[in-house]
Amino acid sequence: MHFLKKAFAFTAAALTVTTASAVDENLATYKPVSSLSGNLNSVGSDTLNNLMALWSESFQKKYPNVKIQVEGKGSSTAPPALIEGVSQLAPMSRMMKEKELDAFEKKFGYKPTPVGVSIDALAVYVHKDNPIKGLNFKDLDGIFSSTYKHGGSDVKTWGDLGMTGSWANTTISMYGRNSASGTYGYFKKHALAKGDFKANVKEMPGSSSVISSIAKEISGIGYSGIGYRTSEVRVVPLTKDGETFYEPTIKNCLNRKYPLARVLYIYVNKKPGQKLDTLTLEFLKFVLSKEGQEIVAKDGYYPLPAKMADKIVKSLN
Repeated sequence: MHFLKKAFAFTAAALTVTTASAVDENLATYKPVSSLSGNLNSVGSDTLNNLMALWSESFQKKYPNVKIQVEGKGSSTAPPALIEGVSQLAPMSRMMKEKELDAFEKKFGYKPTPVGVSIDALAVYVHKDNPIKGLNFKDLDGIFSSTYKHGGSDVKTWGDLGMTGSWANTTISMYGRNSASGTYGYFKKHALAKGDFKANVKEMPGSSSVISSIAKEISGIGYSGIGYRTSEVRVVPLTKDGETFYEPTIKNCLNRKYPLARVLYIYVNKKPGQKLDTLTLEFLKFVLSKEGQEIVAKDGYYPLPAKMADKIVKSLN
């Protein structure tokens, strides 16, 4: 099930909420159960790492006998951990690939269950003093790719993008993620049409290091989840191939105008026709509750519409 399509289906409901990342008042209130204990392990996405830590901290306050360990080294680490039983929670900033789904199904006889937990705008960042008005996919293709599958051509300087003055001859410095990252894979698939990255794109170990590098380098550009935005960088409005550039707001994500909108997932091992184990189920119910989605908003991501969250919870029972 592609939860981004589900999110778009609830656009009208979501947009009645008000501000850019306001939490839907109709989200369910989490109701703690009695005598919950045990261990949960989360292995996967770096993009979701901070959110997983915040959710875990709040959940453990409700259940002192629950211990949760969170490891976020990249989405590609999530499927093997789930398959091997190392983790019950497999956060990913992209959907599983066919080979990952096949490997899981080969072992268990059914596919893993993707649980949409947040909406993200994969954002393109520049230094806060960079005045670039906007970029399209052809521009991104020329900046980051060596194969130009979106029809771009080699972009080396900010002048190649039409900037003048001192920017005209300033060489662009590109930052990205490593291949273990779901954000790397998502950007490669969509912004570069599955093309190859240039060899001189600096691969950073985490989302925060992409942002901190751009903050220190006025000529820098890179991509990361919207939750990592700081005052030291600026988000660049984007368009796929039009002339109107769109900011990565929740409204523009839900109405599909912002071209790099995505859903963030936690994959779980749920046997068809059976309930999830109580501990995993309660954690996900908390994540999808009003309190859990308030944490999403505070961390800079976009909360789910209530109808979408309710439908996901029902599917887990």
